[in-house]
Amino acid sequence: QLAGKWFLVGMASHCSYLAEHSHQLEATAVTVTVLDGQSLAISTFRKLDGMCWEIRQRYLPAQAHGRFLLKGRGYGSKVDVVVGETDHSSYAILYYQKGRSISVKLYGRTIRVSDAVVDKFEQRVSAVGLSEDMTYYFPTYGFCDSADEFHILDGEL
Repeated sequence: QLAGKWFLVGMASHCSYLAEHSHQLEATAVTVTVLDGQSLAISTFRKLDGMCWEIRQRYLPAQAHGRFLLKGRGYGSKVDVVVGETDHSSYAILYYQKGRSISVKLYGRTIRVSDAVVDKFEQRVSAVGLSEDMTYYFPTYGFCDSADEFHILDGEL
């Protein structure tokens, strides 16, 4: 159901890096492929220093439907991913939990989502204790469709 192309519309997080670099947010597109009917292959396309990069990740199925595990490098770097809400055709709200830290991402099938969806996202953000000043919206222009073979990263963003 999640397969196909998505655009990162918004993100809420305690991340200090985001806060310090929010003026440098780049348009971000994601392609989701379902592997072996279970795990998800995620390709994130975004610019870094003006170059298009592809970051490849694998979301492994967890115990429950709509829950995934993202294994990072090193001890304690696993991320629990939960699909909070989606209608598969226009938006998806995902939670990412690493240790005690949680972030919420809003993805759209198009670069813009309806005000009603933004409201849902903002309600979910405040429900997990994040605030408006920790919520960032991404540019709707300057997307990368691909990256050359020298600009592919396997692992975490």
